[in-house]
Amino acid sequence: MDVSGGNGKPRPDEDHPAEHPPVPPTPNPEHDPEHGPDHDRATPGRPGPADPEDRTEHEHRSLAHAGIARTDPPPERPKEPGGGILMGRPFGVPVYVAPSWFLVAALITWVFGGQLDRVLPELGALRYLVSLFFAVAFYASVLVHELAHTIAALRFKLPVRRIQLQFFGGVSEIEKEAETPGREFVLAFVGPLLSLVLAGLFYLALKPVQPGTVPGVLLAGLMVSNLIVAIFNLLPGLPLDGGRMLRAVVWKITGKPMTGTVAAAWVGRALAVSVLIGLPLLNQSGALGGDQDISGMDTVTDALLAAILAAIIWTGAGNSLRMARLREHLPELRARTLTRRAVPVQTDTPLSEGLRRANAAGARALVVVDADGTPLSLVREAAIVGVPEHRRPWVAVSELAQDLTDGMRVSAELSGEELLDTLRATPATEYLVIEDTGEIYGVLSAADVERAFVKAMARPS
Repeated sequence: MDVSGGNGKPRPDEDHPAEHPPVPPTPNPEHDPEHGPDHDRATPGRPGPADPEDRTEHEHRSLAHAGIARTDPPPERPKEPGGGILMGRPFGVPVYVAPSWFLVAALITWVFGGQLDRVLPELGALRYLVSLFFAVAFYASVLVHELAHTIAALRFKLPVRRIQLQFFGGVSEIEKEAETPGREFVLAFVGPLLSLVLAGLFYLALKPVQPGTVPGVLLAGLMVSNLIVAIFNLLPGLPLDGGRMLRAVVWKITGKPMTGTVAAAWVGRALAVSVLIGLPLLNQSGALGGDQDISGMDTVTDALLAAILAAIIWTGAGNSLRMARLREHLPELRARTLTRRAVPVQTDTPLSEGLRRANAAGARALVVVDADGTPLSLVREAAIVGVPEHRRPWVAVSELAQDLTDGMRVSAELSGEELLDTLRATPATEYLVIEDTGEIYGVLSAADVERAFVKAMARPS
């Protein structure tokens, strides 16, 4: 039933996203030059979507049936997770230690402690304290590896959300993609390069140290572990650094970043299968320096380690493909297309009259203006829901409005990553969309952006 007298149809339930993206998430997007600007302008004074199909979807509903008369409020925007324990902010980037790190630190302490018992049996129980120091020092080396990526990203003016130390390594969350394949290659290569440099430094520090001592064992362990980190990350498959380097090379050759991502992701999946099968076989053969006469428990441990590494690589490769599809569809999110038509109303206008004007004009939003037509605030959908129909003639629209801040005024020309960055900077449920001339174009709902984002992601590349 149209509670405000309009003739629109209710929005189907499937329009609601099943899962949130970061408002939507955009975790590491890039621009797609194949999608040009939208030149189809709406009728002056009646802002609306530029695409004909979107115009039908957005304009053939009354204000009451565009979400305002629903019994549930628009979905809340998710809070960003902290990522664990905050350890500091080098270069202004927060560094978090995930809870899973404590599990792997305990595992390293136990495994390395067993090795120390064979090399330095006189240590006794103190070997576990030395092993814990090694685990912390090793992850400090991993942090240096990630800081190399972070510094390179900041040098290329790419924002870094955070660094997180977690199970089996660390990750630098860079919010944007490099603009060129050359920068992508450098951004990926600096991490393994720093690990190789650390391995060399530990080797030089080991030279004057007497073998068979605690410092000698620790320096040797750190040298070998950093060498392993460098070599492993140079393997040419996503999500490893070597995969990003391969992606940059294919991107440079083909001119298409998506082609590079697909190639590196499938190499990453092949690498995951190789790790799952090959790592236990290499350990059993003694090719990795271990004892060929290993016990059944060692065999199970090797298989479990290989399965975990393979799962991490396979999942990361799949996530890289999904993020590539996200970046491919991001330009489809345009403020001009998603904007709802709006009608201006003055502060003392009764809500019922505002809804009547909106439905008569085919609009789906109300903007409160002063006597000169300057926008002051936006009438919130969730507030309208809570007002019964019989009280609407006695409730002024200004009582349900949210004052406009500078961040709530967005340009109608925004699209893709730039649009998402603007919405993230000032979280709100609705935004006033304006033309470059300052003229009111309409109102953009965060819920509409989320729905469009999910629909774009559901379409095949």
